[in-house]
Amino acid sequence: MAPASVKPNSAGAATSTATVSAVSSSKVPPIARPLAGEPEEVASNINYHAQFSPHFSPFKFEPEQAYFATAESVRDRLIQQWNETYVHYHKEDPKQTYYLSMEYLQGRALTNAIGNLDIQDAYGEALNQLGHQLEDIVEQEKDAALGNGGLGRLASCFLDSMATLNLPAWGYGLRYRYGLFKQRITKEGQEEIAEDWLEKFSPWEIVRHDVVFPVRFFGHVEVNPDGSRKWVGGDIVQALAYDVPIPGYKTKNTISLRLWEARASSDDFNLFLFNDGQYESASQLHSRAQQICAVLYPGDATENGKLLRLKQQFFLCSASLQDIILRFKERKNESGSWNWSEFSSKVAVQLNDTHPTLAIPELMRLLLDNEGLGWDEAWDVTTRTVAYTNHTVLPEALEKWSQSVMWKLLPRHMEIIEEIDKRFITMIRTTRPDLESKLPSMCILDNNPQKPVVRMANLCVVSSHKVNGVAQLHSDILKAELFADYVSIWPKKFQNKTNGITPRRWLRFCSPELSNIITKWLKTDQWVTNLDLLVGLREFAENADLQAEWSSAKMANKQRLAQYILRETGVSIDPNSLFDIQVKRIHEYKRQLMNILGAIYRYKKLKEMSAEERKKTTPRTIMFGGKAFATYTNAKRIVKLVNDVGTVVNTDPEVNSYLKVVFVPNYNVSVAEMLIPGSELSQHISTAGMEASGTSNMKFALNGCLIIGTLDGANVEIREEIGEENFFLFGATADEVPRLRKERENGLFKPDPRFEEAKMYIRSGAFGSYDYNPLLESLEGNSGYGRGDYFLVGHDFPSYMDAQERVDEAYKDRKRWLRMSILSTAGSGKFSSDRTISQYAKEIWNIEECRVP
Repeated sequence: MAPASVKPNSAGAATSTATVSAVSSSKVPPIARPLAGEPEEVASNINYHAQFSPHFSPFKFEPEQAYFATAESVRDRLIQQWNETYVHYHKEDPKQTYYLSMEYLQGRALTNAIGNLDIQDAYGEALNQLGHQLEDIVEQEKDAALGNGGLGRLASCFLDSMATLNLPAWGYGLRYRYGLFKQRITKEGQEEIAEDWLEKFSPWEIVRHDVVFPVRFFGHVEVNPDGSRKWVGGDIVQALAYDVPIPGYKTKNTISLRLWEARASSDDFNLFLFNDGQYESASQLHSRAQQICAVLYPGDATENGKLLRLKQQFFLCSASLQDIILRFKERKNESGSWNWSEFSSKVAVQLNDTHPTLAIPELMRLLLDNEGLGWDEAWDVTTRTVAYTNHTVLPEALEKWSQSVMWKLLPRHMEIIEEIDKRFITMIRTTRPDLESKLPSMCILDNNPQKPVVRMANLCVVSSHKVNGVAQLHSDILKAELFADYVSIWPKKFQNKTNGITPRRWLRFCSPELSNIITKWLKTDQWVTNLDLLVGLREFAENADLQAEWSSAKMANKQRLAQYILRETGVSIDPNSLFDIQVKRIHEYKRQLMNILGAIYRYKKLKEMSAEERKKTTPRTIMFGGKAFATYTNAKRIVKLVNDVGTVVNTDPEVNSYLKVVFVPNYNVSVAEMLIPGSELSQHISTAGMEASGTSNMKFALNGCLIIGTLDGANVEIREEIGEENFFLFGATADEVPRLRKERENGLFKPDPRFEEAKMYIRSGAFGSYDYNPLLESLEGNSGYGRGDYFLVGHDFPSYMDAQERVDEAYKDRKRWLRMSILSTAGSGKFSSDRTISQYAKEIWNIEECRVP
């Protein structure tokens, strides 16, 4: 923890904030007031938790202690609303949605909870009475390390919208102890260390000791005399539920994110072996259980790594479905007679990508083997219940699991998958003989003798009642290319649901200055739950008063960001320069490499200019952020290159008033909440057709940041909504990409001189002695593994540089830039996750509002 700051007292001596707060808290009576609304009562409740729910030594009330006590005070209110919500759901018995996702990127809970509950003022004043500032206390919270990129953040936005729209829904995920990793930047580049969010504890989760389910791995299948089958033997671990409350905005409804932790029981601890000195052998199952929820996406280069990933996926699916089925049976037993055909009228299961695909064979197994249903009835229940969201067209991300690993870990599920596949093939042969030649790519099991695999996306498409993409372009590509043959069988199965973001976290709470201006000019704050109202800003886009207020709000955010960058990286940046930001997972298709090559070319040109010429340029601060997967070598080389370029550029006295390059370490939700409000240009420059949607593009646009980008993912729809004149477009289109790759293979590509110059400058050693040849060679040659510029960086580079010149010119005209910025926010109404979730609820889940009175 940072040392307590020192404030001079009236006598000129110094007292620490810790002393001040300890004295202040001693004046506030510690009284339990769980539903407190007034600041004095809230202060008493916080102090009550500090003293009677203690986690630290007594007599300490420093920011860390104050954070935990404050969180527990807020949690009191959440628990009350949570209980009311579930009593109401129990009484009304609505159909409910269960959202299965391997990732949730929640961000800090404190600001979100007090914002959604509309009690931030009371808590701010209460903490002042206790000698603390709310801003300081908020900073004590560590982001929950339950996700990585857009997939996990989308799931979290969806939960916020489900609660705000009063929809009966649950999220299910895993309680990862060490997350993906915490990113540290050194001279060598990226270093990965374990996340420490649970090093102490999380005050937001409630362990449910009565919600425990057995999950089996390995073993074998027994056939009973009556022909029924049973999975027996192997290892059994226990899934224990931890619930996290998700409050809606200005509504009583508070729903749950249920996270599973893997445990072994005391019966699995071999006391005899332990006392014999065989300590590791004595607790083998405990150790294996702990591995399941240790890390998000453990490395899968080894057989053990593959087994562990598959264990994680099955553990999530099995525990969640056992829970769902138990809840359904308990409700039905209360109401008397029922049958399984009613299951899908009470339960909707949504698979967030292919990671939870095993929910399909697991639901079948539970219905067939535990509940005694016949195949046809179990299949009917399953296919009416499960829906699937596809998030990628990248071949390596469409999961394919080795059949031998699956048979080893989940033998009964492989029998069920074989049967699903067999029946699907029979159906095609009898009803669609014209598709028989397509069966090798359509069936679920790829029995290639070299590498037999289970194609998880195919299993999802065959078994789900609805399949959706996440942006119009992406859904069109799915229907025209990836899943085209299935579309001809089931045309009504496929839908588009363009992603969205929650306007609460991504504007109302992270940029209060801009939010207040929007509310003032629209004369309402209803836009927070009806984002389409932002269109009302269009009529004021040229208004000098609004532009002045808008500019000062953006400047306040830029200054806050500049202070953060100085604190985190030691680099001083100028808030008067153009803040240009690209933050997302580091991946070759997202083309951070094109961005840094553009920065290198810019640096080289600045070096060649006279002092007078430099003064005419647009000063720019280019910021990067994002994690490279630990085993993704080229992505890690890109991180190193960005840092090496920054080291040279930022210390070059000739140029560093006109250009800075900064890598912001350990990008997460809280860092995004700092970066996005302070941004003016953001880069969404993936190769067209490769980004399913993107959601950071929506967050930037909502905050009045202009986009330089390709016609990819949701960029297409953002450009339509905000106006093409307010979007800096460049690059090949998705339908041109295959032809351009073909031409490259045939040696027809002619590189732009600027592209060659930037690469040569790296090779000259200008940024140090590290060997960047393997990275640069991926952009060179015409074909071959890791060569041939598959992501078309070279092809798009000239139009990218031309677009950047248009950015520089536009930024010089302040009135024009501010108008574009206002129009960007005004056109972002479509991209609320409230709109997305309303569409899922009506068109896929068939669930309705169930508002707590």
